[in-house]
Amino acid sequence: MIKLDILSDPICPWCYIGWTNLARALEARPDHPFGIEWHPFQLNPDMAAGGMDRRAYLEAKFGGKERAYQAYLPVVQHAQKAGLSLNLDAIPRTPNTLDAHRLTHWAGIEGRQTPVMLALFKAYFIDGRDIGDAATLAEIAGAAGMDRVMTETLLAGDADAADIAARDAHARARGVTGVPTFVIANQHVLTGAQPTDVWLSVIDEIMDQIKAADA
Repeated sequence: MIKLDILSDPICPWCYIGWTNLARALEARPDHPFGIEWHPFQLNPDMAAGGMDRRAYLEAKFGGKERAYQAYLPVVQHAQKAGLSLNLDAIPRTPNTLDAHRLTHWAGIEGRQTPVMLALFKAYFIDGRDIGDAATLAEIAGAAGMDRVMTETLLAGDADAADIAARDAHARARGVTGVPTFVIANQHVLTGAQPTDVWLSVIDEIMDQIKAADA
């Protein structure tokens, strides 16, 4: 098994697109060697706990409505290529994602990390839900087979919040400036929403190396 670490934020559209492209490659190569672990990286670590209106956020970030629209055109185009129909107009708020990352961390302990991350992507980009809301996160946890009541209790406190912040800071200290970032075997790094063909090539090369080593 070869470790594939994915640094991501569930409100990052390129992360959703990048995972979708990777998942298609994994499906095409069911004997792939990857063991996947997700890691936190907040696009907006200084976001207010309650988040903010998404339209106001985008216009402030990109310098106006028209620039925000132009900035998101490539996102929509690449999402469509990946087979995703993002419902961007349905997103009311840009949340603080600390609690979403805490949930993903707890999901990893229970072996449910990827399903929970995918549920977060869908909740935000398809269903237009606020994934900064504790009730929403607890519902996602329960649907993924986690203990909903326990999740609610943990979210009400600050369990693992400092750890998530420290891991985020560690990633930045190592030079990560954006997501998705993929780290293969703690040695090789791929950044951005790589096409499925790139992942197929990576998997095939790794498998050839494994076969050669076993020969």
